[in-house]
Amino acid sequence: MLIFPFLSREILLLIFAGAGVYGYITNSDRNITNLIVSVVLLLLISITANLYSYSLPKYIIVSAIQISTIGFTSATIVRCGAKKDLQENTTNLPSSLALLIAGGSSAFIAGSWYAYWTAAVSYELIFFIAVIGAITAALFESIPSSVDRLFSMTLGSAMAMWILAAFGYTVAPLHLLIAFIFALFLGYLAYRTTIADISAVLSATLMGVLIIVFSNILWFVLLLTFFILGGVFTKYKYNYKLDMGIAQEKGGVRTYENVFSNSTAALVLAIAYGIYPQHSNLITYAFLGTVATAAGDTLASEIGTTARQTPRMITNLKSTKTGTDGAVTSLGELAAFGGALAIGILGAAFGFVEHIIPAILITCAGGWGGTNIDSLLGATFQKNGYLSNSGVNFVATATGALISGILYILVL
Repeated sequence: MLIFPFLSREILLLIFAGAGVYGYITNSDRNITNLIVSVVLLLLISITANLYSYSLPKYIIVSAIQISTIGFTSATIVRCGAKKDLQENTTNLPSSLALLIAGGSSAFIAGSWYAYWTAAVSYELIFFIAVIGAITAALFESIPSSVDRLFSMTLGSAMAMWILAAFGYTVAPLHLLIAFIFALFLGYLAYRTTIADISAVLSATLMGVLIIVFSNILWFVLLLTFFILGGVFTKYKYNYKLDMGIAQEKGGVRTYENVFSNSTAALVLAIAYGIYPQHSNLITYAFLGTVATAAGDTLASEIGTTARQTPRMITNLKSTKTGTDGAVTSLGELAAFGGALAIGILGAAFGFVEHIIPAILITCAGGWGGTNIDSLLGATFQKNGYLSNSGVNFVATATGALISGILYILVL
């Protein structure tokens, strides 16, 4: 208390008790230091936020501590057999599951205990953010980085929980668990069929839980359709694309970058759907447009590059070599339209819209338009180093949503 007078007794107890347990098992002074630094940083953020009439609740910090100590320790035990001499090991699926279960459970218990004595907070909200915090931490642990994993896990999980707590959106625990199990199971299937790596599984699980909770399960199924189409058509004439030097890396296995670059716009729209129900129709059409763009762009890339015709630059229609950023072919344009059409038909079949034919046409327009925006950005901003491939995908999917949203306003 003399060293950190702004800390409550409960916070100090959790910091040093949690760090002590973790340090005993891992025998790592560096990890203890990184944990304490990350927690102190969160407390400083909390104090600074209070100065500007914002609030980072301390029960969120308490939950983040548990995820980073109990959760990460459980993952380490599963991965390395509780050895004292731990090396930097590649994350595996069982260890990630251990982190999710142990971290999420301990975060909920500790957060509820702290909130009981200090703040009137719904236990449903604490459970919701504990699950999201644990998934976020597991995702950060699975991503190779020069930043210490314990540091990024603590800060990352706390920030994710803070954002959701600020919405004040609650969900029934049973509904949340069903969403979590469903999303994780589908992610596991993608992992087993070599469509996704562990980081993609956890990213998709995080996306899935949030999309299902804020909208419904069919929104997530529609988004998964894009990933399935991408995974299947990545294998299409793969040896030919490999010989040409244009095949996807790692055999086409999707990573967290693929998930977030193509799905962030969809996630934002799903959350907006739950928060702003008065604009549900507009948001639904924008969602269809962004998913159609992701599907259309993926099919255009995977199928269009196998065309026997000479590709042309979208900017000036000059001939170029296959695989050049911004190159288009007739086959690729047709594939893009087909991918967007598939999303439009599925959206109508799932009951997303009332006006079926206009909805399919608007979805196709958004998807095809967004795909060509992707090509245009690739030929300009990506070629000149202003945007990465992930950045191009994000802007293109957001543009596809914008196109479909504007057309909805104008037509319907």
